Amino acid sequence: MPDNATEVTAAEIARLAGVGRAAVSNWRRRHADFPKPVGGSETSPSFALPEVEAWLRAQGKLAEVPPRERVWQQITAHPGGAVAGLVEAGCALLVVHDRPTDWLELSAVSDARMAALLRPVLAQVLTARLGPGHALAVDALAATTPASMPLLRAAAGLAAELGARSAFEFLLGRHLDANPRQYTLTPPGPAELMAALAGRGARSVLDPACGTGGLLRAVPAPTALYGQDSAPELVALTALRLALHGTAEVRAAAADSLRADAFPRVAVDAVLCHPPFNERNWGHEELAYDPRWEYGFPARTESELAWVQHALAHLREGGTAVLLMPPAAAARRSGRRIRADLLRRGALRAVIALPAGAAPPYGIPLHLWVLRKSAAHAPAPPGLLLVDTADLGGGEGRERAAWPAVRDAVLAAWTAYDGADGPDEVPGTPGLSRCVPVIELLDDDVDLTPARHLPPAAAGGGPAALSAVRARLDETLQRAARLTPPPAEPAAGPVRLPATTIGELARAGALVLRTGTGSGAGDVPVLTEHDVYGGGAPSGTLAESAEEPVLTEAGDIVVPVVGAAAVARVVGPADAGAALGRNLQLLRPDPAALDPWFLAGFLRGTANNRQASSYASTATRLDVRRLQLPRLPLADQRRYGERFRALAEFEDALRLAGRLGEQLVQGLHDALADGTVTAE
Repeated sequence: MPDNATEVTAAEIARLAGVGRAAVSNWRRRHADFPKPVGGSETSPSFALPEVEAWLRAQGKLAEVPPRERVWQQITAHPGGAVAGLVEAGCALLVVHDRPTDWLELSAVSDARMAALLRPVLAQVLTARLGPGHALAVDALAATTPASMPLLRAAAGLAAELGARSAFEFLLGRHLDANPRQYTLTPPGPAELMAALAGRGARSVLDPACGTGGLLRAVPAPTALYGQDSAPELVALTALRLALHGTAEVRAAAADSLRADAFPRVAVDAVLCHPPFNERNWGHEELAYDPRWEYGFPARTESELAWVQHALAHLREGGTAVLLMPPAAAARRSGRRIRADLLRRGALRAVIALPAGAAPPYGIPLHLWVLRKSAAHAPAPPGLLLVDTADLGGGEGRERAAWPAVRDAVLAAWTAYDGADGPDEVPGTPGLSRCVPVIELLDDDVDLTPARHLPPAAAGGGPAALSAVRARLDETLQRAARLTPPPAEPAAGPVRLPATTIGELARAGALVLRTGTGSGAGDVPVLTEHDVYGGGAPSGTLAESAEEPVLTEAGDIVVPVVGAAAVARVVGPADAGAALGRNLQLLRPDPAALDPWFLAGFLRGTANNRQASSYASTATRLDVRRLQLPRLPLADQRRYGERFRALAEFEDALRLAGRLGEQLVQGLHDALADGTVTAE
């Protein structure tokens, strides 16, 4: 075995063979010839990929490994870590993208010769795209050795299949998915909304806390993109991502933006930023006399207001900044003087409350602040636009609103505001948006929380709407009563039927197992864990990736694999075609062998789920392959299936009745409180 052979973990072996991790553990115990560990630890060993592939192939358990999986394995096995592997692969993909002819000539020689020839070409490409003397060019040239050529060749091969841009997005997305706690990502929906609020005319854009470059990547047709972040590895990934994404001039620097601004003399059309929240060590002491604090020196607890003023300092006259902010920044007393000065001088133009779950941290409804640097003689803004989209989102146990509804409502309100001359010209929507004169906000608190200044919407939609909800609730309760199962008849005695497992059925070809990723290309809706548990329609959106999404078909069974609840959902015609989300497993039975409702019903058994579950430190995980069901003829399966289908209809009716009841109760509370209905 070569000294630099790629190593894989048990989880990666399971992915190669299309089995669960438990199966790999069984192989290690039962087969004396299974490859021995070559690295890792006692609890998490790693194995040589060539030896594993040879063993799997000999056992007939190895499908042909797709190029994307092979490249990913090489990246994770990189001696410098996955990020170093990603950067090396990204540099090669940039050469493939910008100089495809040169790459063909370079790759036609030996690894040693290729490394020597690649260095000057790589230096030219990185200098042309990222500017002279960029740190990434220095690091990339140092890493360009014969040992790194197999990875670069493999990355170029993946680019031949997907395109250089999509290949890098796939590899980066896989890395981010594998390390979710290390990165705070702005989802594509909010990123695109922030770019739209900044204006389509924005050609030069800065993100002073760029992370992996998601906000800058959302800008349409820029000419210059500036990114800065305190993490050098993120800056390198962002620089490559943006260079591969378009033709804009890319400048990226690794340093703390507040303490060491890399672009002190740069004025841009727009600033987009998702800054770190609630930081105490942001430079309060050493930056006390910084000229950026034009609107007041931020308190130690107001790091977000330091980022706001940093953004304003980088805008040209007429430029727009959009920042994702915690809701507390709109109300904390320690920031009221800065908020007041932002209002008086017309810098703060809008505060927009997003639904909870729009962006991390997902548990709170974040705000968007839209700011503008006015020209010297520009007219005063009409007031402050306040938008609250909380009612467009869903709470626990309710369907989430589609993100497009939030986006369209925000952009409609902003467009009407941005072209108006005074507050009276800005149309407002009760409970959703209003242009508030600045004088109304300059009280002792200067609280800019949108919900506190918006007129309430008609409670429950008004008396007529409440009557409609009540009528629908009556109808649903009557339906639930009709669907109530008859009294259970006890069996004559315990019936023990021969059983099989999902894993055995999959090996026999009676069903197909697929794992959801929630990623891919296109705009198909995503069936999420929330949708499966709550019985709602697909509500998620695809995370962009070169991976093909797993699309559902009528008759599929979807099972959440994380969580203690026993749930199995049969996909109906209305939900067919949705992409399968993360932490979901799809079972596609052969209708000639298995009835889907019979299968789903037995998968929901509490005892069945307990014996197939394992426990991690923070969650319960279900191994679907270990779930059991009885061996029965198809006719008997269908008899069971009809009972399970009837139970599912009864459950749906109860769930709908609960939601309607909550809506009616809350609507009546609100209507009585605001006088819309009488207490008679």
